Amino acid sequence: MTAIRYEHIKTCKQTGARLGRVHTPHGTFETPTFMPVGTLATVKTMSPEELKQMGAGIILSNTYHLWLRPGHEIVKKAGGLHKFMNWDRPILTDSGGFQVFSLSEFRKIQEEGVHFRNHLSGEKLFLSPEGAMEIQNALGSDIMMAFDECPPYPASYEYMKKSVERTSRWAERCLEAHARPNDQGLFGIVQGGEYEELRKQSAKDLISLDFPGYAIGGLSVGEPKDVMNRVLEFTTPLLPTDKPRYLMGVGSPDSLVDGAIRGVDMFDCVLPTRIARNGTLMTSEGRLVVRNAKFAEDFRPIDENCDCYTCQNYSRAYIRHLIRANETFGLRLTSYHNLYFLLKLMEQVRQAIREDRLGDFRDEFFEQYGFNKPNAKNF
Repeated sequence: MTAIRYEHIKTCKQTGARLGRVHTPHGTFETPTFMPVGTLATVKTMSPEELKQMGAGIILSNTYHLWLRPGHEIVKKAGGLHKFMNWDRPILTDSGGFQVFSLSEFRKIQEEGVHFRNHLSGEKLFLSPEGAMEIQNALGSDIMMAFDECPPYPASYEYMKKSVERTSRWAERCLEAHARPNDQGLFGIVQGGEYEELRKQSAKDLISLDFPGYAIGGLSVGEPKDVMNRVLEFTTPLLPTDKPRYLMGVGSPDSLVDGAIRGVDMFDCVLPTRIARNGTLMTSEGRLVVRNAKFAEDFRPIDENCDCYTCQNYSRAYIRHLIRANETFGLRLTSYHNLYFLLKLMEQVRQAIREDRLGDFRDEFFEQYGFNKPNAKNF
């Protein structure tokens, strides 16, 4: 028995997007879905009860950060990440690879792994595929990610080719080192940048290893949106139809809808909580920066079309006051709203797939949100 099982429910006749369920040791969630990010075993300012209240079916935690603080052995002694953070629904942990490549200026990539410096203390560290597996096995997440190289954008074809080949070799080592295949599913990560030939090779290599799920990495790293969509159009059809597909690090509303249309099942990003802490909010009519002076006497809710806790109880003027005064409650209210907005958006996407109208939904949503306007501001 595999720890992770994908159940296909329906394909949208209008777009080819798919509706499904992912079954895990800690429950089932519907797809397409957005995963709130709980980097250090907490989604910033939110309680597990609030996440359930807003409809989160799965959350993501970060291997690199938990390795540094409090340490994976402490989490293991606590009974695993679920018990440690009081979350009884599915958890996905990333491999730590992205943080190794993005947070450390001093890193050396070798076949055995990556030498780098702790971004907090400057201490010399080393992380290998085997190490990433050991940490994630100790954390006890439902879905683990293989350790891969996260190449920069843009990168030359020659660099990317070597990177893809190394990522494939590391994926084999991850499978060999994975100690808990019966209750933790391990996903492979397809790399290759914007090069179709390399994406094909990466997908072929990883599919031959028969992972229970596949992620698409190396996107949302600075490339234009049309490049991301083009890469998804030729990459998702390469992946097995009976296993989940996860687009890593993507969380803007337009990219979630466009990704679902192109066959993606799972998404994650720190975007909704990060921008919330600066007073930037997602609404049904576009981006709203509540810090702005024009909202000082605006006693309407953030979004009059939203039924979240924040919008049901508090005004723009009040939230603006809290954010400007650096009050924690303001960060909680804005974070709650943004997370709720994306989770509700994915509910609407799933319903549109059921009704074979996701293409129409996209057009209506983009028009209302303002994505179709020239020089429209995104996040």
